[in-house]
Amino acid sequence: MTATRTAHHDVRLYEVVRSAHLERAHDFEPATIIYRDRRYDYDPSLEPGLDLTQAGDLTAARIIARSHVATLEVNEPLMLSAARRTALSVAAVRMLDLLRGSHTSIVSYAIENLEPPLPAGTRGRLGRWGRMRLARYVHRNIDRLAFGTDASWDLYHDIFAPGRRQSTRIIPALPAPAEGAATGPREAVVGFLGAFDERKGLRELLAAWPLVRAARPSARLVLLGKGPLQELAEEAAADDPSIELTVDPPRSAIPDALRSIKALALPSQPRARWREQVGLPIVEGLANGCVIVTTRESGLSSWLETEGHHVVPSVSGAETLAAALIAALDDPRTPEDVLHSLPPVDGRRAADQWLFERATA
Repeated sequence: MTATRTAHHDVRLYEVVRSAHLERAHDFEPATIIYRDRRYDYDPSLEPGLDLTQAGDLTAARIIARSHVATLEVNEPLMLSAARRTALSVAAVRMLDLLRGSHTSIVSYAIENLEPPLPAGTRGRLGRWGRMRLARYVHRNIDRLAFGTDASWDLYHDIFAPGRRQSTRIIPALPAPAEGAATGPREAVVGFLGAFDERKGLRELLAAWPLVRAARPSARLVLLGKGPLQELAEEAAADDPSIELTVDPPRSAIPDALRSIKALALPSQPRARWREQVGLPIVEGLANGCVIVTTRESGLSSWLETEGHHVVPSVSGAETLAAALIAALDDPRTPEDVLHSLPPVDGRRAADQWLFERATA
């Protein structure tokens, strides 16, 4: 049964929730989460202790309108797939503000780094125009907007005019060191964590792996995830004993796996309608002391390059990627060195603390 009002005065309105959202919610200040759908990696065992409501666009706005909301976190404006949902809830809040003579704080966290593409055809262009109008309305009504990457900051300032009362801040989406992260030397193991699909570069990684093995015969490749390229991963593991495959591992098993990996690879590939915003596997790899190998698609690529991780062009051949993987395996830095480069407080948590900070604090 759908709730009629929220249990908390702070509310998070999400389009899609995943396990990482639930894990963070346990660590953040209590808030009601209203969401439309669940990501493939959603783990129901993380639900206890959280106030979660699944609701459509109109129902979500109705629940918010019936509640006494102090702070409403909304999907970032450039998530155009959620523009209608977000705009409806923002409009409901601002209408109540007028009736009550109050001001609800509307906040958002942005990591989008790709300008919404212009679709082909009149209908598609009209749809984009309408969603962008809604996005501009949402943006104008946001009181605090935190950016997880410099790339996202740049994109938003190119597209939107600053809001009159809007406060903005860049708080890099970097993790704090994970509790219990191993700091000793690690064997020559490359890890891939996440969705087995074309966007994440699994095919490119498997094409480069024989070149890595030729140069470093003792190297191993660990694949953790699931997705449409699972058959490709299974064939590779069957043909090459240096490749270890775990399909859909439980969240509880991932930290231990990352602590045995020297280099975490996420060679994200460009797509017309998608770009890697941050890359949760990158964040989790850093938190556990892994050297990172990725492409310039990630919004963290500039920071990673500055810190000496291995970033290759977005479109590069197997030789280039293999060279980066070999360099990462040979990287003299220890996991402890990687952990020392991270902030003491998780960037997403620091952003949340700032977004939900009371005006009187």
